[in-house]
Amino acid sequence: MHDTMTTGDRLRLAVALGAVAWLAAACGGGPLGNPPLVSNPTGTSGQSLSFAYFQRCVNPIFLKQLQITLNGVVTTNTCAGAGCHNNSTGTGGAFRVIPTAAVVDVTNAANTAATIRTTDMYKNFYSAQGEVVLSSPTESRLLNKPLLRNVLHGGGLVFASDQDPDVKLIEYWITHPVPAGQDEFSTASNTLFTPADPMQGQCNSN
Repeated sequence: MHDTMTTGDRLRLAVALGAVAWLAAACGGGPLGNPPLVSNPTGTSGQSLSFAYFQRCVNPIFLKQLQITLNGVVTTNTCAGAGCHNNSTGTGGAFRVIPTAAVVDVTNAANTAATIRTTDMYKNFYSAQGEVVLSSPTESRLLNKPLLRNVLHGGGLVFASDQDPDVKLIEYWITHPVPAGQDEFSTASNTLFTPADPMQGQCNSN
């Protein structure tokens, strides 16, 4: 058989075959194959917000009667009200509040982390934390929505300004995560109260 391939053709073929061999080695099989092992390591540098501070200082804000301004009309309502963020009847997006959530005694050794995570109060905590950008109140929907900071909020304007005492409590929670490597129940967060008692202490806000 007469060889009609030119020197240039042979060079291009050699380059193509080399590329196929490289892809096969890189991909653990043929060029369309997948690596034999896929590793998805979990994050190790994340931090959590304090459950104790949320329970004592932030969750009550969602239950209190607040002045709401919507379309120029001023009324009162709660964040956990029906039609807002009530877990059962609310229409307010992903953020949900169970208004009947019972307070958990975080100082009782019987209330282990596993136990607390099954409670309604923890569900409220988990939902609220999902609306937060850690250490950044100005990027957190938990504040941007009720303050109408460049975002729509079906519930209207809840806080007249970022100087509202309730805003200050939420900001303090967001900007004071527990130490890295510790979970949301860390006793290190007791310093967020004065005195340092998560059940009786006053909520620090600055």
